[in-house]
Amino acid sequence: MRFEDYIKNVPDFPIPGIQFKDITTLIADPVAFKAAVDELAQFVRDQKAELVVGPDARGFIVGSAVAYAAHVGFIPVRKPGKLPRETISYDYDLEYGKNTLCMHKDAVKPGQKVVIIDDLLATGGTMDATIRLIEAAGGVVVGLGFLIELVDLNGKSRLKNLPVKTLIQY
Repeated sequence: MRFEDYIKNVPDFPIPGIQFKDITTLIADPVAFKAAVDELAQFVRDQKAELVVGPDARGFIVGSAVAYAAHVGFIPVRKPGKLPRETISYDYDLEYGKNTLCMHKDAVKPGQKVVIIDDLLATGGTMDATIRLIEAAGGVVVGLGFLIELVDLNGKSRLKNLPVKTLIQY
């Protein structure tokens, strides 16, 4: 399937100069969304992961569907103040600003194998922060999966040579 046929490019969003890749048209199409989820779920199974972690917010959409299809649990990584129990956090830079991610301190058990699933790999900042959270909790990141990779931004260079699965590359 040509997943890129289901992605819309939105220029100058959220700020001038950014070419936002809109996945809402892909997730709105039941055939395309199922095919994308199934392909990423197979990657999760191949990595023998016990959990999928998805960063706020589009990682929730893709990651929870992938976790369900792979028959593993799902853990959300959120922005500050959104999780009700004790959290661990990590501050990082985005390609157009700064952010902080948080995860429940007890969400990942020591030694649990985790695949991180998100919509897009750009500079790798969000993934690096998410990897650090999982490792701080004692988890082991065994792979990362994305609908889209922006190759020119070289985000893979921040990912510790982990296995990466992407469905679309720009």
